[in-house]
Amino acid sequence: MDVTTILLLLLVGAIATYFSGDKLASKVALLFGVASFVATIFVLNSFNAGQDVSFLSSWINEPKISFALNADGLALIMVLLTTSLLPIIIYSSFGNEYKNAKSFYALVLFMGFAMVGTFLAADALLYYIFWELSLIPIYFIALLWGNGDEDSRKKAVVKFFIYTLAGSLFMLVAFIFLYQRAGSFLLDDLYNMRITTNEQSWIFLAFFLAYAIKIPLIPFHTWQAKVYQKAPTVGTMLLSGIMLKMGLYSVIRWQIALARFSAIEYKNIFIAIGVAGVIYGSIVALRQKDLKKLLAYSSLAHVGLIAAGTYTLSLDGLRGSVLQMLAHGFVVVGLFFAAEIIYRRYETREISEMGGIRSQAPKFTSMFMILVLASVALPGTFNFIGEFTVLYSLFQTNIWFAILGGTTIILGAYYMLKMFQNVMLGETNTKVFKDVTFNEGLTLVIIIGVLFFFGLYPKPLTDLITPSIENIINQINRTN
Repeated sequence: MDVTTILLLLLVGAIATYFSGDKLASKVALLFGVASFVATIFVLNSFNAGQDVSFLSSWINEPKISFALNADGLALIMVLLTTSLLPIIIYSSFGNEYKNAKSFYALVLFMGFAMVGTFLAADALLYYIFWELSLIPIYFIALLWGNGDEDSRKKAVVKFFIYTLAGSLFMLVAFIFLYQRAGSFLLDDLYNMRITTNEQSWIFLAFFLAYAIKIPLIPFHTWQAKVYQKAPTVGTMLLSGIMLKMGLYSVIRWQIALARFSAIEYKNIFIAIGVAGVIYGSIVALRQKDLKKLLAYSSLAHVGLIAAGTYTLSLDGLRGSVLQMLAHGFVVVGLFFAAEIIYRRYETREISEMGGIRSQAPKFTSMFMILVLASVALPGTFNFIGEFTVLYSLFQTNIWFAILGGTTIILGAYYMLKMFQNVMLGETNTKVFKDVTFNEGLTLVIIIGVLFFFGLYPKPLTDLITPSIENIINQINRTN
C-alpha cells in the first residue's frame, strides 16, 4: 500500500458522500474519514518496515510535470494529523443540522484530500495545485454555512480568499523561475540546483508572502479572527487544526530548504516576526469578549511561536515546531469544539453571557479545564513537549528570543484561565446547561487522550520525523 490509497479514499469519499443524500451524508463522510485514518496507519507501518510508500509517475511532458508524492517521516506525520483530525471533526458535527448536508460533508472530505496532497506533493506544480484546491472548499463552507449576517460573512470570506490567492501567486512565480533554471518541478531537482544569493532572496520573500498569509503571521493576519468567527465550527476546526499547518510545513519543506542562504542570512528577522506574533496575539486575546475570537487570537500567538522555531534552522527548533504543530492541531480543535458545545446550549459566544456552567455540567467543566491547561503547555501534556523544545532552540539562538517567546506561557495562562473563570465559574446561569452527550464526551475524551499519551510518550513521533528534519538541515547547510 502506498500513499495514493489515502488520497483515493478521501476523493472517492467526497464523491460518495455527495451522492449519498442529506440523511446519510454525515455517516458516509465519517466512514471514509475513519478509512483514510486506517489507511494512514497501514502506510506508516509499511514505512517503518522499510518499504517505499512514495509514488512517482510522469504526468505532463511539456512542461515536465510529475505526479510525485514524497512519503518521508515529515510528510507522513502531517498526513496522520490530517486523517486523525478529519473523523474527529466530522463526528463532532453530529450535534448540528446543516442544510444541503451532502454538499457540506463532501466539501469537508475534499478539503482533506487537498490538504493531504499538499503535504505529500514532491513536484512544485502539483504542490501548487493541491495548495489552491484546499482553498475552494473552505471558501464555500464558510460562505454558505457560516455564522452571522450574510454581508459581514461574505466580506470576511472574500477577504480571506483574495489574500490567500494573491500570496500564492507570488509562490507560483517563484516556481516558474525555478523551473526555468532546473528544467524540472521535482523537489529533489530543485534542491540540487544552484542559484545566486540575490535570486534566493527574492524566492525566499515570494514564499514568505504565501506562507505568512496562510499561517498567519503578523502583519498578514487581518483575515484570521473574522473568518474563524464567521465560519461554522467545523470550518474553524479545519482552518486552525490543519490548514494553517500547510503554511508551517511548507516553510520547512520548501522555503528554508530552497532558499537556504537567505534563510541563514535573515533568520533573526523572521524569528522576531514570529515572536512578535506571540506577544501581539496574546495581548489582543486578553481584550476579546467573543469566545471564538479569543481562541482565534490565542491560536495566532501559538503559531507565531511555532514559526519562530522553524526559522531557527536547528534540529531542536524544527523538531519542536513539528511536534507543536501536532499538539496545537488537537488542542485547538478541542477548544473550538468546547466553544461549540456552549453555543449549542446558550446560543451565544459572548463571554459576559456565560458563567455558572460548572455547577450544572461537572463532566464538561473537567474536560474543558484539561484542554485549557494543555493549551498553556502544562507539563505532561503534548503542548509542553513542543513548546519547551521550541523555546530551547530559541534560547540557543538568542536568549531574548526565548524570554519574549516565553511570554506565551505567562500571558496564555492569564487569558485562558481568566476566560475559564468567566465562562465556567461564578453563580449558576438562569439558562439550563445540560452536561455533555455521549457523542460530545467521546470526541473530547479522544482529543484529551491524544494530548496526554504523546505528552508522556512522544518518542514514536520524534523517531518518525527526526531523519527527515536532519535531511532538510543537511540541505540547508550543504557547502556546494
